[in-house]
Amino acid sequence: MEAENHTELSEFLLLGLSEDPELQPLLFGLFLSMYLVTVLGNLLIILVVSSDSHLHTPMYFFLSKLSFVDICFTTSIVPRMLVNIQVHNKGISYTGCLTQMYFIMILSGLDNFLLTVMAYDRYVAICHPLHYTVIMNPSLCMLLVLMSWFIVFWVALVHILLMIRLTFSMGTEIPHFFCDFVQLLKVAHSDTLINYIFLYLATALLGVFPITGILFSYSRIVSSLMQMSSTAGKYKAFSTCGSHLSVVSLFYGTGLGVYLSSAVTHSSHRSLVASVMYTVVTPMLNPFIYSLRNKEVKGALGLHLSLVVVFFFSGITGIKFMQKSRDTYHITAGLVALHIRIYLIL
Repeated sequence: MEAENHTELSEFLLLGLSEDPELQPLLFGLFLSMYLVTVLGNLLIILVVSSDSHLHTPMYFFLSKLSFVDICFTTSIVPRMLVNIQVHNKGISYTGCLTQMYFIMILSGLDNFLLTVMAYDRYVAICHPLHYTVIMNPSLCMLLVLMSWFIVFWVALVHILLMIRLTFSMGTEIPHFFCDFVQLLKVAHSDTLINYIFLYLATALLGVFPITGILFSYSRIVSSLMQMSSTAGKYKAFSTCGSHLSVVSLFYGTGLGVYLSSAVTHSSHRSLVASVMYTVVTPMLNPFIYSLRNKEVKGALGLHLSLVVVFFFSGITGIKFMQKSRDTYHITAGLVALHIRIYLIL
């Protein structure tokens, strides 16, 4: 097959999860549901953290950033997949594929760094509680987030610049439901040695170093907890890490599954299943993990949902009362009653 230059490519073909026409409506409904749950769940976490003053701490600051990244990460993959299923078209333009790949690399790298920073935050809170507010000050928190963005931005940009120099055949098929970097390297028709070398370096920077930082933080946390004499104190201190540990285990567990399924088993089906867990299921479950395992988030969510329900029914009652009133006096009374209810709630 004659290789065409990348500038002449019109599109790649994403083969997706299945080519069975009968499964397409099921896949569309399933992924649309998971996408909506992911967006709404993470958006709710962001709104609760930003509106509740009790949650204006470094831990929840990083949690809100993680939720935002998860929304963007899923949005960079699922909507395009849903469009392809709906219009029965597997094509994605060359520029669109590189753009999608660029944002996936940025957002997955940010997930790694944010989880590492959150582990460091727990380390400082448990091992240096008296200096926590001094060390984890707002300036440092913002600096850590900006540094994470800066690093992953340049790493992803270099990946894309190295990818542009590769050539592909016309109508290249990618056995995936999104533009996966490794899959693109496998179907390239030019030398990919430099790409693989930089891939290994980037994996060390965005994967190995963050994991090492997380393991080091929790090793110091466990060492500090072992020195506590009170069992209740140990449980209370370690309970603040439960949600983060669950998210870390889910994130890196599914990420490891993607790597092993593609590098060891060479099974495309298992690789796709692992990728779905990593790119869709994990961001969807993160809000549930933090809301169910964290008493502060659970309490804030319950309070906000209660306010929404009360506001809703108060508004309906006031409106119904005003609709039944036929003169200005009764309408005014209805408005006053509505405002009094809102005032009492606040």
